[in-house]
Amino acid sequence: MSNETTLNQPTAEGTRLGELWSILPEESSRIDGETGGELAIGGVSVTALAEQYGTPLHIVDEAGLRRQIRRFIDGLRERWPNSEVLYASKSFPAVGMYQLAHEEGLSIDVAGGGEIKLALAAGVDPARLHFHGNAKTDAELSIALEAGIGTIIVDNFDEIERLERLLTRPQNVLLRVIPGVEAETHASQATGGDKSKFGLPMDQAKVAIERMQAHPLIEFEGVHLHIGSQILNTHQFAQAVENISSTGTFATYDVGGGLGVKYTYTEEAPSVESYLDSIVAAAKAHLPAESKIMIEPGRSVIARAGVTLYRVVSVKRTGEVFVAIDGGLADQMDIALTQQRYEAVLANRIDEPWVESVQLVGRQCESGDLLVDGADFPEARVGDLVLMATTGAYAYTMSNNYNGALKPAIVFVQGGEARLVTRRETYDDLLATHAPALGH
Repeated sequence: MSNETTLNQPTAEGTRLGELWSILPEESSRIDGETGGELAIGGVSVTALAEQYGTPLHIVDEAGLRRQIRRFIDGLRERWPNSEVLYASKSFPAVGMYQLAHEEGLSIDVAGGGEIKLALAAGVDPARLHFHGNAKTDAELSIALEAGIGTIIVDNFDEIERLERLLTRPQNVLLRVIPGVEAETHASQATGGDKSKFGLPMDQAKVAIERMQAHPLIEFEGVHLHIGSQILNTHQFAQAVENISSTGTFATYDVGGGLGVKYTYTEEAPSVESYLDSIVAAAKAHLPAESKIMIEPGRSVIARAGVTLYRVVSVKRTGEVFVAIDGGLADQMDIALTQQRYEAVLANRIDEPWVESVQLVGRQCESGDLLVDGADFPEARVGDLVLMATTGAYAYTMSNNYNGALKPAIVFVQGGEARLVTRRETYDDLLATHAPALGH
């Protein structure tokens, strides 16, 4: 397996390649292409990937992804041996990802019946599944209970009533508690404040805990919290751990996920190590030494390992320089929902000076379909390949069929080989659910 010290990651004059490597997948490199330097991921050139699998295309650096997973599992175990790392699968709920996470020893955080079905189809042991959600239905709870799911994270009193009615055998549960930490992130991604729709405040949590502890089939293990997503201030995680300690002494404390990542040249993000140091220091100060600590990274596991490859469809120089690609908000919805910013590169011409700032736009019928505002490129041409960095988290998750767009394929790359894990959606797939209207 290669590592960063053996990869060709040069800095070309007139470009920002030296900064770009820090947000591209770990196994990214420059190789010689037909017209000069081009980008390779996992030892496979972007040109070869586009020719074989088409565009838009989600590409995942498998070696870098596995390495990042080990940083979390090994790092937490070294600091707190009685620990467990859950992959927050909403960040990238592909069957191939569930398989890889399970192989690497991650337990899985699922947040709906569909994610349960995907994880089980991937061969994940149901005992390693942890079921989240603030509005679990009877049908979803029944799916979880029939599968023998390991743990249910209870959100509210109505869910307790459902479990009291549905349970026929003992079931491990945690209770989601609002820790009272207003996360420094986009408002839509903050989940730990007093007005959050998730969990119960401390006073109500104590009532819910007493009720569950009194039930003969509810095996109450402890509490869960989650303050939000894309959080870059590790002190906030430590504060949440301190706050949650006031709920009582339990066997398990699940302190959630939310660690942010570096998306742009100027952004700085904490390392996995500094994040773990912050959480464990707070746990040692405020939680029982014999308790189990659980964390739920998602974005910080997969974001950097994933990129999305597009082909330039048109270049228009009007009021702005518009470089339009063959994808858009249909496969990068996070840009519109959370104003997340990304970087992009002309991946088949990375040696050439980046001489103009362009509006990188998609093909959906929205003026807001602006993927990068001010992308620095060489003079783009129709047919060029554009790679958007750090799209591993939530791009595939939120993909949709706006304007009849087809959801992209997913390939994992490693050691010069590529393997398809999710095929591209087809027009037949698009029409399948409309069969009743077509008389089928």
